[in-house]
Amino acid sequence: MAFPNTETEAVTTDPKRRRRQRTARGIADEASGGVRTLIVKLVLLGIVDAIAVYAVLVLVGFGEWGMIAIVVAVATLVNWIYFSRRRLPAKYLTPGVLFLAVFQIFVLLYTGYIGFTNYGTGHNGSKEQAVSALLASALERVPDSPAYPVSVVESGGELGLLVTSTNGNALLGTAEDALQAVPGAEFDGDTAVAAPGWTTLQFADVLERQEQVTGLSVPFSEDPNDGALRTPDGSVAYQYVSTLEYDEASGTITDTDSGVVYSDIGTGAFTSDSGEELLPGWKVAVGLDNFVKAVTDARLAGPLVYVTLWTFAFALITVGATFAVGLFLAITFNNARMRGRRIYRSLLILPYAIPSFLSALVWAGMMNQSFGFLNEVIFGGAEIPWLTDPWMAKVSVLIVNIWLGFPYMFLVCTGALQSIPDELQEAATVDGAKPFQVFRLIKLPLLLVSIAPLLISAFAFNFNNFNVVYMLTDGGPRDSDAPIPVGHTDILISMVYKVAFTGQTRDYGLASAYTIIIFVIVAVISIIAFRRTKSLEELN
Repeated sequence: MAFPNTETEAVTTDPKRRRRQRTARGIADEASGGVRTLIVKLVLLGIVDAIAVYAVLVLVGFGEWGMIAIVVAVATLVNWIYFSRRRLPAKYLTPGVLFLAVFQIFVLLYTGYIGFTNYGTGHNGSKEQAVSALLASALERVPDSPAYPVSVVESGGELGLLVTSTNGNALLGTAEDALQAVPGAEFDGDTAVAAPGWTTLQFADVLERQEQVTGLSVPFSEDPNDGALRTPDGSVAYQYVSTLEYDEASGTITDTDSGVVYSDIGTGAFTSDSGEELLPGWKVAVGLDNFVKAVTDARLAGPLVYVTLWTFAFALITVGATFAVGLFLAITFNNARMRGRRIYRSLLILPYAIPSFLSALVWAGMMNQSFGFLNEVIFGGAEIPWLTDPWMAKVSVLIVNIWLGFPYMFLVCTGALQSIPDELQEAATVDGAKPFQVFRLIKLPLLLVSIAPLLISAFAFNFNNFNVVYMLTDGGPRDSDAPIPVGHTDILISMVYKVAFTGQTRDYGLASAYTIIIFVIVAVISIIAFRRTKSLEELN
């Protein structure tokens, strides 16, 4: 004989217990997500999947199969996590992890990868692109070339030529794609005038975009040695053949005018026996060459040494001065006898509230030698070269950076001082300690327990403080003796910027190598400093 479970019966028959159970189930259903939550989830996942599909289609065109595999794997993982009824922690962690991977980890890894290549001016594409560019740069019109009737067409902002061949067929090509047969083309008499999916430009449109039209070169075939078609007026095209001839089997380019042969010797450019290079070249791995060049090249060694020394001086002086000023003001305005402390504190943090780049621009105007506020008003019309003299420019950068940085130190020092118990100071005073002894032996060690890590982070920040240097002096005044566009107030990060993005030759590989060196320097200093600060933990 089966006996009823009295506990179960009580649960199912008690009205109050049943209401509580229904309420609990409702709360659980709300937590797991209702119809509205499901719709939002489907929409968001649909957007993620659409971005993934678009990325795959773009990457297929570049042949980046490794990146395609990563995109597909990540998209699949995201869908699995959010369609699963479990994996609750992963649902909260996934967005942050993805953003961390895209904006931090990927950037670091890609920068490291570029540092081991010759990526830069003249070496920023593939070998196939370099061959096409070289042959296109040496095109000459074939003297007996037939005249091909053409119509200029456009699709998605890309121009193309709709060509009528000598046998009456319609062919279409662009600067990237060679001529191909066009099924369904429309003819006006014996001339092709329209193609499906393309808009034919009228004569007025051709005139308006004449520079683009006349500069358009459409490859005649997949073989780059067959030359290209170009049109001088948008109605007739002629065949052009390059004076450079590419031999894919041997990997060489021959100048048919001079007979000089340029070979691929593994440096990312076709090079003759005499060492002359044909540019553009292409991107190749160069190993540690960039790092060796960064520290051993005689042209770069001089600027690198004094820029590095100034960077250390800039960071150390800034951190030390801002800490001293901030601590002094924090002690001053932490005195309970001072009236209006809140107003003074609010005024002192104003420099911290204004964007640093805007403050630097304002200071640059105030320090102008001819009509700046400092020279005209403060110094009565003096012509102090704040930003044009090498040493005065360094002093100016330090003044502005200290002015921008001391409110931060003032805030953290104020908070740290207020966290120190008053009983310690009272006990020391009773024992006969003088105010300076109280500060030096009690307050300062306790203050450094919480401030030391912030000082380390402030050093790392100022070591790479690009904004102030770039906005105030742009690294100037320029060092005319340096082989790279570097100035007397440039720090390492601004020098890296100039190596990568200014001048006629932009060397992204060398700039990435410098970036890695900066990262190593800051990391080593931070590790050593954090180990030193462990001794302060005993004060807790």
